[in-house]
Amino acid sequence: MMRIGIIIVCHNIEKNINIDLFVKHLNKAENLELCFVNNASKDKTHQILKDIKEISKKNFSILDIKKFKSDTSAIRSGARFMFNHFDLSHIGYVSTNLLNNKIYSFSNLIKEIRMHQDVILKYNANVKEKTKMKQTLFQSVFSITEYLEKLKNNNQVLVLRNTTQRIIKP
Repeated sequence: MMRIGIIIVCHNIEKNINIDLFVKHLNKAENLELCFVNNASKDKTHQILKDIKEISKKNFSILDIKKFKSDTSAIRSGARFMFNHFDLSHIGYVSTNLLNNKIYSFSNLIKEIRMHQDVILKYNANVKEKTKMKQTLFQSVFSITEYLEKLKNNNQVLVLRNTTQRIIKP
């Protein structure tokens, strides 16, 4: 299976991280390369990410941005890092601000990406095929939550809510 790079932009999410649950799902994830972009958090987000990295079995990257940037700029920083350090076929992103606004669970994010990785890859390949254009570095980076929402709307998968449900298309 192809590896997916996931950029997760974090800003002051210390209170939203269930460390034990996150590590549990992270340790089960395969073929995922994670890059957390700490976007000038004023709380202990950066330290919590470092703690998770230390206790988890998975290695992941942490970029620490000292001066707050827009989500788009933070995603670009993560994308540049991932393209320069890893050989990945697909790179997606998630903004934790979006997760908080939609009442999504941060701790279940990795679980949902891991469980639906093949569907996300197929959907991304179909979208790329339909555009039939050569995409630039940043055009090829896709929104994980947008893809999961589109899959949900197509009745393939309902994901990311605190009470996760799945609908298998007949």
